[in-house]
Amino acid sequence: MENPLSVRELSAVRRAALGQLAAAGVPSPAVDADLLACHVLGIERSELKLRELRGDSFSEPQFTQYAALLERRAARIPLQHLTGEGHFRYLTLKVGPGVFSPRPETETVVQLGLDFLAEQGLAAPRCADLCSGSGAIAAALASEVPQASVWAVELSEDAIGYTRANCEPLGVTVLHRDASALPAPLHGSMDLVISNPPYIPPNAVPREPEVRDHDPQMALYGLGEDGLQIPRAIAAEALRLLRPGGLFVMEHAEVQQDSAAQLLRDAGFTAVAGHPDLSGRPRSTSGRAPR
Repeated sequence: MENPLSVRELSAVRRAALGQLAAAGVPSPAVDADLLACHVLGIERSELKLRELRGDSFSEPQFTQYAALLERRAARIPLQHLTGEGHFRYLTLKVGPGVFSPRPETETVVQLGLDFLAEQGLAAPRCADLCSGSGAIAAALASEVPQASVWAVELSEDAIGYTRANCEPLGVTVLHRDASALPAPLHGSMDLVISNPPYIPPNAVPREPEVRDHDPQMALYGLGEDGLQIPRAIAAEALRLLRPGGLFVMEHAEVQQDSAAQLLRDAGFTAVAGHPDLSGRPRSTSGRAPR
């Protein structure tokens, strides 16, 4: 931050912070400036506006910490890595280097699963989240369907600590293993399987520095020329896990809509359908296990 060290007033510091992040090309400078300020002050965003209206100021240690965080965010370090938190549906999750930060588009994938469970009217549904990463999907299912039994499966040594921290307090069973090769006793037992697997093709390097430089490659690239080698293996395992009539929902890139649908049909799923995210982009495909 370039404002003089004598200037601590929240409103002035916030304006300077917004300008700094905007000049660095940060996609949501105002939101990020506010969330970093809330992180430093230990308050909610609603409280920040009240303090600004009162004319409150940062203390010198708070200002120094805030300035340092802004410098790192301007260098396109992900916001979640700076705060150690990621927000997903109704949850605040622990995230950081080594784990894929949850994205808003994945919230709609969870909603598809929740709608299916509501339609089925199951007393105690069984659900699995494959390639769980931070555990966002599994944690959301467990928190919003408390009568459900939920499994979260993650292979990465770097991510599994976050999976456990976010899921186990909610009663989720966490498995540290390959999500395409689960124990046979689980086969045929699940009502719902959701996955946000790695799916980016090897030649489609993400443009956003936060993703390209900081998200783990293991969580991004799906292998194979089309990026769908891992999704194919996950779909095959999902079919083995589901009971007849169970639902599989898989997130994918918007340009993979047709190939994802064919992938599910090839795996043996029926009633294959694509679904848009909140912005109308095709970001997930679902299928039913044959009866």
